[in-house]
Amino acid sequence: MAQNKQRPKGQDTIDENLKRVYQDTLEEEVPDRFRALLDQLKAQDAAQSRQSNGDET
Repeated sequence: MAQNKQRPKGQDTIDENLKRVYQDTLEEEVPDRFRALLDQLKAQDAAQSRQSNGDET
């Protein structure tokens, strides 16, 4: 990537810090509470799908 000579001083440092924070956020684990909530929502969705299909077993 070519460097733009018109960039303000320190812009590269800001860019790198933003990239690092974004990457760190992407790599964070999903908290257990959210995993449990997602599991509950999936179970509810599956139950509703079974009921709408007439399969209530």
